[in-house]
Amino acid sequence: MKDRYQIVLLPGDGIGVEVIAEARALLELVAGRLGLELALEEIPCGGAFFLADGRRDWPEGSEERCRAADAILLGAVGWPSPDGSGPVTMPDGKMAGYSAVIGNRVSLDLYANVRPVKLYPGVQHVISGVARPVWSPDKVDMVIVRENTEDLYLGMGGVMRTGGTASLATDVRVITRAASERVIRFAFELARERGRGAPADGKKRVTAIVKNNVLDGCRLFSDVFREVGAAYPDVAKDVAIVDAFTQWLVTQPERYDVCVTTNMFGDIVTDLASVLQGGMGMAVGCNLGDEHAMFEPIHGTAPPLAGEDRANPMAMLLAAGEMLAWLGRRHGDDRLRRAARAVEEAVAAVCAAGAPLTEDLVGAERAAPRSAVARAVREGVAARL
Repeated sequence: MKDRYQIVLLPGDGIGVEVIAEARALLELVAGRLGLELALEEIPCGGAFFLADGRRDWPEGSEERCRAADAILLGAVGWPSPDGSGPVTMPDGKMAGYSAVIGNRVSLDLYANVRPVKLYPGVQHVISGVARPVWSPDKVDMVIVRENTEDLYLGMGGVMRTGGTASLATDVRVITRAASERVIRFAFELARERGRGAPADGKKRVTAIVKNNVLDGCRLFSDVFREVGAAYPDVAKDVAIVDAFTQWLVTQPERYDVCVTTNMFGDIVTDLASVLQGGMGMAVGCNLGDEHAMFEPIHGTAPPLAGEDRANPMAMLLAAGEMLAWLGRRHGDDRLRRAARAVEEAVAAVCAAGAPLTEDLVGAERAAPRSAVARAVREGVAARL
């Protein structure tokens, strides 16, 4: 336990800048209430930074500053290019903001992307334009663990051009035993730590999401899952083919406790899973390694909402809470764990009350501004600390 924690804030673009400001205010409140120092260092990054700089998508030395931090909090990156052709890209073809997201994941070895999927009472869902409760809160409480360093994201492949026109493109998928083993072991340890089990039957369970009926990489992942799982006789094991899993996820979410999968499949199914909890405005991504961690809301930069005070800040505030919980576990600091619980309880209380909430949760007529929602959560945290 220590009295000073160095936190890097990466606001990024669009609503990322706005929601990270709300997270900063929350962290400053927590620090004041608990009598500790959270040294917050803000580093600009993303598409807007690249357009202004012309060379880099964040300042020189940023990677080292992230490495030196106790934890990192990311807003969102990506911004439309001036010509309207898509997001701003750098000369190497990568999206401006790559350094802060994929770069940190790789350089800091953040091998486990952990997505809590939890539905809070009072959160409504919009299906076919009709807002109504679809899943009850006692049916949705799982975590999806996604391998975070390899697969298609390694960028291996290329484009064949004939007469200046692309005629063939390849993306090479790499799945290794070493990366698979550590993320699968992480998932089993998490299932033991959570202890609550799947909502349907209370069993601690890890489900591997694969396409092992077709893909060699998934056959390797499945083999490793079976081998690692043998050391956890107290945890039930399940294997789901990814395409079938997508329908079970939204029709029977109560079956799942902890799920583990490869990088690309994880990217897809976790965005789908966010529907279970009210949308991406409620969904958190935790990028965890053995020594470093970065936390973020999984929503994008939402250019149409930028500057409108309309973005849902809940995912960002919950991400800050997950960061506090991780720091508390890592350093044995009960103050931070207490603060993390206060954040989640405050978010849950605002949701249960049904107000103030943003447009994505209650519709335009009942919508409150982002700033009002964040203020209500902060007030709830203050009352609990």
